[in-house]
Amino acid sequence: MKTIEAILEGYLFKNEVTGYCIASFSNGLKAVGILPNVKVGEKLKLTGEFETHSKYGEQFKIESFSIVYPSTAAGITKYLGSGLIKGVGPATAEKIVDYFQEKTIDILDTDINRLLDIEGIGIKKLDLIKKSWEEQKAVKEIMMFLQSFDISPSYALKIYRTYGANSVKIVQDNPYQLTYDVWGIGFKIADAIGKSVGFSEDHPKRIKAGIIYVLNEASGEGHVFLPMEELIAKCYEVLGTDLTDSLMLFREMESQNLINIINEKVYLAHYYEAERNIEEKIRALSECSSEFTEKEIKTVRLNPIYSEEQLEAIRNSLTNKILILTGGPGTGKTTALKGIIESYKILKKNIMLAAPTGRAAKRMSEVIGMEAKTIHRLLEYNPQDRLFLRDEENPLETNLLVIDEISMIDTLLMNSLISAVSLNTTLILVGDVDQLPSVGCGNILHDLIKSGIIPTAMLTKIFRQAEESQIVVNAHKINKGEFPILLNNESSDFFFIHESDNSKIADVITELCRQRLPEKYGFDPMKEIQVLTPMYKGDTGANNLNSKLQNVLNRNKISLTRGEKNFKIGDKVMQLRNNYDKDIYNGDIGLIEKIEMEDQKLEINFGGRIVSYDFLELDDITLAYAITVHKSQGSEYPCVIMPLTTAHYIMLQRNLLYTAVTRASKMMILVGSKQALSMAVGNKKSKKRNTSLFKTN
Repeated sequence: MKTIEAILEGYLFKNEVTGYCIASFSNGLKAVGILPNVKVGEKLKLTGEFETHSKYGEQFKIESFSIVYPSTAAGITKYLGSGLIKGVGPATAEKIVDYFQEKTIDILDTDINRLLDIEGIGIKKLDLIKKSWEEQKAVKEIMMFLQSFDISPSYALKIYRTYGANSVKIVQDNPYQLTYDVWGIGFKIADAIGKSVGFSEDHPKRIKAGIIYVLNEASGEGHVFLPMEELIAKCYEVLGTDLTDSLMLFREMESQNLINIINEKVYLAHYYEAERNIEEKIRALSECSSEFTEKEIKTVRLNPIYSEEQLEAIRNSLTNKILILTGGPGTGKTTALKGIIESYKILKKNIMLAAPTGRAAKRMSEVIGMEAKTIHRLLEYNPQDRLFLRDEENPLETNLLVIDEISMIDTLLMNSLISAVSLNTTLILVGDVDQLPSVGCGNILHDLIKSGIIPTAMLTKIFRQAEESQIVVNAHKINKGEFPILLNNESSDFFFIHESDNSKIADVITELCRQRLPEKYGFDPMKEIQVLTPMYKGDTGANNLNSKLQNVLNRNKISLTRGEKNFKIGDKVMQLRNNYDKDIYNGDIGLIEKIEMEDQKLEINFGGRIVSYDFLELDDITLAYAITVHKSQGSEYPCVIMPLTTAHYIMLQRNLLYTAVTRASKMMILVGSKQALSMAVGNKKSKKRNTSLFKTN
């Protein structure tokens, strides 16, 4: 092994997830390997060997590294001003080094409070610098241990923030604990560490973590449980160990309340409990009598605008404690819902409205004319305890609770919601059963309707005004398995642009957003046009479309690069997971308003609310000029553009196309081949989800 000291001058390539890079160093050295959380300008001691690459020539393969702090004033200034420490930019770094000279690093390590002697550094800024410096040191120590396990800087920071000074010890003692405690670290990363620190393939901690991992992966595909035989087969793929004769281990996991095994079906314990709680509460509500007498109901005099279907829905809301209101576009769900709300207002009752996401809640507020909250706000989520304040012991105090976009709600959220509903409350669940099911596990709306326990108002009549919209007409045709009408005339709101070349499809979509639609119809490409696509990868996937659309719609210079993601001020971005601390949820879309390099903060405007992100939290967001159809649920956009290509054949399903079309309020444009469109319309087979809500186990 050879040891070389050199200054990092730049990255030719860097994967922010794994830390793998091709880097250039002083004296012309080119090196490859894992350099997590290392900034340009840092001096490193590299250990490894030289090798010759057929394409890139001689390069140094890094086996391990350590930081060599600069010793000269100029080197320290460059080092501190590189963005390494929050609160210290180039100007502040120069002030600090001018004052402390070559002793700067020692001062930061041993007497950091002396930074208060520097003009412009007060208590608040000192606290920021102190915390950042300590975290940098701690994370680098952790990374020295974890660098060979492909753990990214952001994950290292998450590990540190979870375990603090005990990080290395915990990871050494039980790396599989990471899969339970640290979001984003799955079994594969934990297993790589486990094997390196000596865990055998049949170690119980490894086996248990593998089982939990497989069940979690299944929940990501919508399953509440896996049949035992399927679970054992999937565990063998992951663990390389046959669990056929491991009944005792499964029973031990049951006794630890990790899983439930019911008739050869294996559940994560919290999913099993959630389904049973939902069943119990739904049955209780369905068996309750209405709070209204016949005399009170007769006092409700409604405007004679309602169809017989809608009037029946309104009557059912007054005679039952729970009701499902469902139907496709143009069938008058909103009108019926307004009638229900008007009835409860006439009877002087309290009313609450909610929806799963901020976008869906905002849309509900606009169409109903009353405040609607997200379900998390409704249930008063407490970030400190990570619990809802509203629950069975402290239920919601209202006579009528209306939940929109019920098809988006997964099993766990439905359990939290239903637990907080009093038997004195009437619950109205509104949604379209033909849309895609929730991103999370379960198939709540489908299972509730199929149970037959809940009165269901199924609206089918399409109103005359809606019949004038080709979007509405074609949505219903698609839902019936019929090929849509493709008129492409000036009066239509539904267009099909034929293009079979995938790379050209992306160009057509880019030009539609950049020029054709804004010029001809006045659509704002940032706020009124949304590209929806079945997948992330490929020429017409969200990743490539986002790159193309960002280039033409946002002329600001690139301010921040994270792996393959480039973020600019003005970018349209989307949250990728629920963040209860920030009150931002999976699928929320906003615009980047500010990027602070010195403080390493990025600010995003989500519908008028500014939310701050640390640079190491940027794996939580992605560009949103183009998003997947799944992420669009609960939203409505004036103009929707969707690529349709046979390259997406795995995802070409009727309910996916139907969901995309029903997101458009003014214009729907399909770009692609009629063959792909026909495949989607004809494919009613969506992947079956393993659920057991109201089903005999």
